[in-house]
Amino acid sequence: MTLPSIDLDYLQLFLVGLLNTPSPTGFTDAAIKFTEETLAKFPNIKLSRTRKGALLVALPGKQHDAPRALTSHVDTLGAMVKEIKPNGRMRLTQLGGFSWNSVEGEGCTIFTSDDRKYRGSILIDKASVHVYGRQADLKREDETMEIRLDEVATTHDQVRLLGIDVGDFVAFDPRTEVINNFVRSRHLDDKASVACLIAAAKALADAGLQPEQDTYMLISNFEEVGHGAAAGIPDEVTELVVVDMAAIGDGQTSDEFHASLCVKDTGGPYHHGLSQHLRQLADANQIPYKVDIYPHYGSDGEAFWSAGGNVAVALIGPGVDASHHYERTHLDALDATTRWVLAYLLSE
Repeated sequence: MTLPSIDLDYLQLFLVGLLNTPSPTGFTDAAIKFTEETLAKFPNIKLSRTRKGALLVALPGKQHDAPRALTSHVDTLGAMVKEIKPNGRMRLTQLGGFSWNSVEGEGCTIFTSDDRKYRGSILIDKASVHVYGRQADLKREDETMEIRLDEVATTHDQVRLLGIDVGDFVAFDPRTEVINNFVRSRHLDDKASVACLIAAAKALADAGLQPEQDTYMLISNFEEVGHGAAAGIPDEVTELVVVDMAAIGDGQTSDEFHASLCVKDTGGPYHHGLSQHLRQLADANQIPYKVDIYPHYGSDGEAFWSAGGNVAVALIGPGVDASHHYERTHLDALDATTRWVLAYLLSE
């Protein structure tokens, strides 16, 4: 099998654009639209939205007897306003699982229900060492973290007059940079994998190729809270490949330069037969990859299985350092992942 060439410049351009489109879980319409408008430029692709607001992409294949699916998610970590304090600062509730210290000092944007936007910073509520001394070493948790709003609003009522209220969404600044083929940014989980799916679809379109089987891509929008692909995968699908980031750290084989095959995570093992098929495709196409187990990890594949999905599920993705923190990957890992997706799409 000869794989079509991948436009890595296009992949990078799309990824940077998507990373700079805020999409905390529950507030993903702009990122879904960005992805949808990109895919609409490719021929022979059908696009639709699920009732939950996810994007379903249909690619007609040469054969129609065993449809396949892939999924990546566009939703990211974030927060919502939980309380407006008497001093005009705001307490938050988390969207997704992360440590508060990983976003301390980060800039953020608050989106109001009437489409206004305000800027602020995430800080511990006793941030000044010159005032609080060692109290600045307090545990970072919901009760001690707050938003300092960049507005003249030092009371509860002044903040409310700006249109800010409980339930407003908060997006963390991604701070995206591409340096020496490294991409460092918040929210590479899982926008890096979405970019790989888009680049694979473009490579097929540029080469005038079709997948071997009818194929769906679900760009899900509730993965970080555990139910993204619980619905939205069409009933006729016979197997599902999840494309999500590979976790890097002590005891892991994954790194920033390879794609990885996850054979087990918190929810247990993935489907051995489908995982073996993906290994064979990588070997046959000289795609560099690692095999790994992620100790604190869940995916849309498990959400699909837990909701009654009765097909084989496997998981691949690019290595991402410092997951759920200020993340980084390398274009080599994105290239390898995209090639692996193409090998799967074109395989019998």
